Amino acid sequence: MHGGEENDLEYEAIRFERQDAVAILTLNRPDRLNAWTDGMALELSHALGVCNSDDGVRVVVLTGAGRAFCAGADLAGGGDTFGDFVERRESEREPRSMLFPWQLDKPVIAAINGHAIGVGITYPMMCDIRFVAEDAKIQFAFVRRGILPELASHTIVARVAGLSNAADLLFSGRMILGREAAAIGIASAALPTDEVLPVALERAHDMARNAAPMSVAISKRLLWDGITLSVADMKRREDRLFAWLSGRPDAREGIVSFIEKRPPEWKLSVANDKPDELS
Repeated sequence: MHGGEENDLEYEAIRFERQDAVAILTLNRPDRLNAWTDGMALELSHALGVCNSDDGVRVVVLTGAGRAFCAGADLAGGGDTFGDFVERRESEREPRSMLFPWQLDKPVIAAINGHAIGVGITYPMMCDIRFVAEDAKIQFAFVRRGILPELASHTIVARVAGLSNAADLLFSGRMILGREAAAIGIASAALPTDEVLPVALERAHDMARNAAPMSVAISKRLLWDGITLSVADMKRREDRLFAWLSGRPDAREGIVSFIEKRPPEWKLSVANDKPDELS
């Protein structure tokens, strides 16, 4: 991984590109079907951190190069692929401060353009929105490899697809196609392969142009925190943050720009102006 200017970052396992206010992160090991490595995980974490600290980035899109999204963990280590898991978690190569999509202040949209197996599906489950190729093979394959679904999938998959569907997918490790993934709520929509990234980008650019970044950041935090908050606790938090936003310039700009029929000019900086409750 090589650092550089925020618009010109160079990595080995991923690509970082910008389209106006949208950052595109592409898993970039197409010769290995974008098989997952520790290096890829670290580069994604770094790139997400760059996006989070840059007010010029309002939405992130995650996709894969070539015909797969991610075929799962790189199995080059054979039977020892998962043998040093504890040691790797404790090492400097995989620090505890890893940044994941659900932790960003910006929406992260997964454009699952092809097969997504193992970590290739649990990682995009941590994104906010998923579009999937209708013929893509999707598989939480962990129990068929003698290990366990990870990346909080026991909470996230049950939340988005329901307990019964989560049990079916996580306990069996069976293969499904993108069409079924969308039908049970794993993805927002199943599309022809060549439409997945364009649709994801269209949604990303719409959010980047029209949604107030601070409002989105607060809404995202509440949405993910809502997995564990009670209805009463959520209402109290919403009330506090609604009151905070109502006294800020973006609340006025949202109304005035709508009345004047012009694009909004948002003032609040997600990087610098977040309320203390979210800092």
